[in-house]
Amino acid sequence: MPKSKKASSAKVPSISKKLADQFTAPRPSVADREDAGKRLRTTVPRASLADHQLPKNRKDPVAILEAQAKTRLQELIPVRYARMLQSPFAFLRGTAAVMAQDLASSPVTGLQVQLCGDMHVSNFGVFASAERSLVFGINDFDETIPGPWEWDLKRLATSAVVAGQFIGKDHADCEEYSRAIVRSYRQRMREFADMGYLATWYSVIHEDDILAAAPPNRLDLWKKAINKAKKGSHLQVLEKMTDLVDNKQRIVENAPFVVRETKTEHGMPIREALGLFLEQYLASLTEDRRQLISRYQVLDAARKVVGVGSVGTRCWIAFMRGKDEGDPLFLQYKEAEESVLAPYLKGPKFQNQGLRVVSGQHLIQGSPDILLGWGAFKETNFYVRQLRDMKGSYEFDPATTNHKGMVAYCDLCGWGLALAHAKSGDPATIAGYLGKTDEIDEALTKFAFAYSEQNERDYDKLKEAARTKRIKVSAVA
Repeated sequence: MPKSKKASSAKVPSISKKLADQFTAPRPSVADREDAGKRLRTTVPRASLADHQLPKNRKDPVAILEAQAKTRLQELIPVRYARMLQSPFAFLRGTAAVMAQDLASSPVTGLQVQLCGDMHVSNFGVFASAERSLVFGINDFDETIPGPWEWDLKRLATSAVVAGQFIGKDHADCEEYSRAIVRSYRQRMREFADMGYLATWYSVIHEDDILAAAPPNRLDLWKKAINKAKKGSHLQVLEKMTDLVDNKQRIVENAPFVVRETKTEHGMPIREALGLFLEQYLASLTEDRRQLISRYQVLDAARKVVGVGSVGTRCWIAFMRGKDEGDPLFLQYKEAEESVLAPYLKGPKFQNQGLRVVSGQHLIQGSPDILLGWGAFKETNFYVRQLRDMKGSYEFDPATTNHKGMVAYCDLCGWGLALAHAKSGDPATIAGYLGKTDEIDEALTKFAFAYSEQNERDYDKLKEAARTKRIKVSAVA
């Protein structure tokens, strides 16, 4: 009879053993995690989050903006300054890099989440989920990176105060906006702490949730806004951004905001550059997405100016056609730079910043744009998404913004941020630290008002830089 073979004595690879240990180790209970959060209050009292102390050797805010401008398209920098000079609120939206240095010197609990990185009330909106439902959530991820949850919440609360001041509201109203955000974040985080991980992952803020939050006197307006967003299809973009030129549908130029170019800044013909873009982009997609996008024909491409803080980064839109003229697709290729928070954080280093943005968006949104992708061209990293796919945003207008509507919107923003952080962090530990009283609401609202004053001082420095011709400002924004 054949001799029996001895059992293999080969050792289980160390990485496999670590994974086995990790996935079979007991997990702490929700109560234990909440208790861990409560204990953090002894080392980082909740009241301490009200502190706003400038870091030693704080960099000049204008110098920070000038440093950012060095790597951008120089002809667009005056447009960026023009947009930022429109108001302290516009300035705040464009100065995530300035606030980053101040947040980095503030007390934190050490609890990490996937940060938006540029959190403010204008970076929320409605958009189409992968399942074609209209949902509400964070819609800008250029600065996303793992970091302290406090940084997002502090910037969001501050933006509510600054936005309130912009629309002409008094101190009491602005305080209510900040408190609405923090209270909602605190209460929703406790709800997520009690939910299963998959349930949290699949959670979204649906259209019905949005309308349920609307004040009775604004319900009809909110319904109209949602219906308008639903009509924001690629066909609508086709009508707004293209026209017939020599019997061919082409993107309409509107210099300097939308410009068709024959060559890149490196001198490469656009057609050749487009091929390299597509090669990189397609490689980042799953096979089913590659099959889908490969059915479309590229008809035109143009460079586009986007946002406030992003002005000057390289951004292109590609106009594509599928089955026929009634099946258009618009993709936006946007440059991804290193997160402005990265210099102040220890964490993963991404070889491609577009991958950082896409990975962060997947973590935060859960079910994002199905055509979300990334790649590189020369020294430029980029990410790709659909342009204006059922998107809508809240309008901050001094003439029309209603106080109760603003409070309701801030409540939704706090909910949206809590959902984002709960998907990537530990909601039970964060909820344990936040507690059930309004102590954290009070602390972060104090911070928000203190930083709104700092923002005003920094804004004045940019105005002075414009007055003294230190910076060039475009006549159009």
